[in-house]
Amino acid sequence: MHIQIVLFDGFDPLDVVAPYEVLYAGGTASGGAVTVELVSAEGPREVTSGTGGLALRATGALDPERADVILVPGASGRVGEPGELPEDEAGAGERKQDDFVPVLLGRTLTTELPALLGRAMDDPDVTVATVCGGSLVLAMAGLLEGRHATTHHLGLDMLDAAGARAVRARVVDDGDLITGAGVTSGLDLGLYLLEREQGPRIAHAVEELFAHERRGTVWRARGPVPAAL
Repeated sequence: MHIQIVLFDGFDPLDVVAPYEVLYAGGTASGGAVTVELVSAEGPREVTSGTGGLALRATGALDPERADVILVPGASGRVGEPGELPEDEAGAGERKQDDFVPVLLGRTLTTELPALLGRAMDDPDVTVATVCGGSLVLAMAGLLEGRHATTHHLGLDMLDAAGARAVRARVVDDGDLITGAGVTSGLDLGLYLLEREQGPRIAHAVEELFAHERRGTVWRARGPVPAAL
């Protein structure tokens, strides 16, 4: 199983590093059955995150034909909308506006990323996974119509508005689409990917290594609909 984790300008480092480390350890535990790399839509390059200028290097190009799983992180920056700047910062110029998460996510739409993700979503042999605001990248690109997905709790309304079926859960499995909620859900999503694709013994070994117990039930559209509680 080869996983490509996508970097884009303004990405959230924890959305990337948490699943990367889990999946990399899964490669060791599985004797090399799992491989993972950092990629970008533009190919190899230094990519600056939205957290203090921290940069990671994409070593390859995003290529749905080479990947079994493509993982899309969210962005790191100010929450809310650009028009919500405090009065004492309202005249700070375009740089302040650029710090907002919706702006950073929206800028991915001007790159080749949406087209590449669209190819991945159309390929039944490729699983697309997201952490936090990564699902909003797919939603804004029009790729989540009618699909069950989750995201950071502040973005659930945006998912609904984009035609997705938002679920308030830590991890949502919708077949070839697996989405994680808040930033730290990348750990849980990575472990779930290992369990689903490589088996529970591999996932448990990595879980023990990181001393992290997965949180919450993985939501799937199975079983009876629960009555109101």
